[in-house]
Amino acid sequence: MLLWFATLALLGIIWIIRAPKVLAAINPALGVDFFIHNGWRGFVVLGAVFLVVTGGEALYADMGHFGRFPIRLAWFTLVLPALLLNYFGQAALILLNPEQSHQPFFNLAPGWALYPLVLLATLATVIASQAVISGAFSLTRQAVQLGQCPHVHIIQTSQEEIGQIYIPSVNWLLMIVTISLVLGFGSSSRLAGAYGVAVTTTMVITVMLAFYVAIGKWQWHPVTAGLITLLFLTVDLAFFGANMLKIEAGGWFPLAAGGIVFTMMATWRRGREILAQRFEKAREPLDLFLLRIAAHPPLRVPGTAVFMVKRIPGTPPQLLHHLAHNHVLHEQVVLLSVVTREVPRVTAENRLEVIRLEQGFSQVTVNYGFMQSPHVPVALRECESFGLKVNLDTTTFYLARETLIPSLKRRGMMLWREKLFSFMTRNALPATDFFRIPPERVVELGIRIEI
Repeated sequence: MLLWFATLALLGIIWIIRAPKVLAAINPALGVDFFIHNGWRGFVVLGAVFLVVTGGEALYADMGHFGRFPIRLAWFTLVLPALLLNYFGQAALILLNPEQSHQPFFNLAPGWALYPLVLLATLATVIASQAVISGAFSLTRQAVQLGQCPHVHIIQTSQEEIGQIYIPSVNWLLMIVTISLVLGFGSSSRLAGAYGVAVTTTMVITVMLAFYVAIGKWQWHPVTAGLITLLFLTVDLAFFGANMLKIEAGGWFPLAAGGIVFTMMATWRRGREILAQRFEKAREPLDLFLLRIAAHPPLRVPGTAVFMVKRIPGTPPQLLHHLAHNHVLHEQVVLLSVVTREVPRVTAENRLEVIRLEQGFSQVTVNYGFMQSPHVPVALRECESFGLKVNLDTTTFYLARETLIPSLKRRGMMLWREKLFSFMTRNALPATDFFRIPPERVVELGIRIEI
């Protein structure tokens, strides 16, 4: 990438020297004058001008791996200067040779350098795409951990760097969509409309989210945050409006794709909320359950039973189901809840919360950040420091296998959303894989639920 940006800068400098008057474009008064004299045409041109800033999102897509400071350093010392020099060089080329405006970038180079430049551009594209792909992996894992989408198979590719992951389903989806877009649109110029709409929409949403972060996280005064947000929105909405004129020319695709993804995420989150409400109504208070166990003790067998629960309060349905059908309990029963906190990482000191109860019961809460992947066996081994010893060789994990029945009788979601939620639930990664539970130690109890 150093060679790529150095080449951009060098090509730009060569043509700036030939037409130094192009540097007058630094004066913002020229831009204002352009819009005054061109009116609506000037506004439409914004949609094309915006393409010079697209691609910048590749810089921060991989922020989870590199951090804020290295990305800022690379931007201000290398990327921004190289891009500005190259764009000034392209403008100088067009001023001197208007007939070459159809391919100004490649026309910057002499004829003999065309093929090496194409090769270098291809390699740079591949490298830049890796940042976007790994960024998609990171965002997907965060969405899963925050309960915004179903569990997916996540592979940790590095023992040293926790952020280096691979998600096969996302990788295949990106490949299929990318190939389909190339074949469907046919050329990069026809993709420009889709790209512009996608990036400007992202920028507008990002500014709006930054407003809530400023007043909620940074504790800014709402007026201060509002004024700064308004300043950025004025610029972003101008570009956004100009690109909305390209909806028919491909801009519909990112809007449709974003709408589909949003619908699926909203349906998944709402569906999980409805399930939690159904379980909550049928759940027996844990203290009453323990009193019932004390009054009518069931047969106890050696070993440990771990019941995975969404929330600690109340008795998990699979425990009630197990006791009602098998009439036995293990000597040690652990009610285990895995919680994703709204922070990137939870330290080892804050990982576990262990509460010892009566009748051989214990409540264990395992806390993770949204950038971390849960590992239940490791968490159970760490419980020994709290006085709770769990031998995984004699431990059985009881999980609930939910069979969802879409129904018009219950007030939940629209029927098509209930069917969509049921489909996503059936195809989600099994809890055994997501929590890395040994499958040979798992017993799944089926529960039918109307939603």
